[in-house]
Amino acid sequence: MGKYRADLPQLKPGLFVSDGGMETTFIFHEGVDLPEFASFVLLDSEEGRARLRAYYERYLAIARRHGRGIILDGATWRANADWGAKLGYDVAALRRINALSIELIEGLRAEWETPDAPIVIGGAIGPRGDGYVAGRMSAGEAEAYHAPQIETFAQTAADMVGAYTLTYVEEAVGIARAARAANMPCAISFTVETDGRLVSGPTLGDAIETVDRETDAAPAYYMVNCAHPAHFEQALAADEPWMRRLAGVKANASMKSHAELDQSTTLDSGDPDDLGRRCKSLRAAHPSLRILGGCCGTDERHVAAICEACA
Repeated sequence: MGKYRADLPQLKPGLFVSDGGMETTFIFHEGVDLPEFASFVLLDSEEGRARLRAYYERYLAIARRHGRGIILDGATWRANADWGAKLGYDVAALRRINALSIELIEGLRAEWETPDAPIVIGGAIGPRGDGYVAGRMSAGEAEAYHAPQIETFAQTAADMVGAYTLTYVEEAVGIARAARAANMPCAISFTVETDGRLVSGPTLGDAIETVDRETDAAPAYYMVNCAHPAHFEQALAADEPWMRRLAGVKANASMKSHAELDQSTTLDSGDPDDLGRRCKSLRAAHPSLRILGGCCGTDERHVAAICEACA
């Protein structure tokens, strides 16, 4: 049973932080080969686990310095059946790797947590397909597909599951239903394009309202990730009820579109201080935003800048 599973502290007043772009950090800053953009392969070696611990500790140090709680997600964004099969991981191997991801963070929590700065452990879930392309599953298919990973997390110390870079409503609905069946709180995080809409077409508000309607509001909260604030700040309408369900942002450092980023051979790290100021403005305009962190192209510099701007 997760320590905070029945009472997520990030839903209370105050600012929580999360990490930055794990995969882009390892590939572009540390020169690590991540086949299929899958960081979970690092869990299968002592060297890889040491890299992950060092990565997490950089963010834990920032959170401690600023007196903030933090959400740490496992390195399991790609650890589902289709991506696992491409890398030679069968059902049993994926179950082992998903559980190991939580065990690693659990050890860090024992070392770093303080009463005033809780550490929430998240089981990270990614889309069945690509994070920049709309998928094709029905809600029922998505529920069945993602259930094994969620059920594995439910048997660990994970406090919740976080589903990131989702591009269409049906997959979000399926994940939310699977999490509810496993008695796991879940956060649903959508990727949006430069116009603030999901790649599949709906507005962010329409997507949140549809998932809530189809699941009896099963998700604990919603987030936006893998987009620069300039791409979605105009899509946030503070006077609409769905905004109260949007609790966080994990922003890209770059203002480039997903199509541009997909074809780029270099990392656009943007301006950490500018990102910090933009996140501060977002939070000032939308008090429901209690979780701030980074996505592609961000690292500890960006999260530190966010903390400093929001001090």
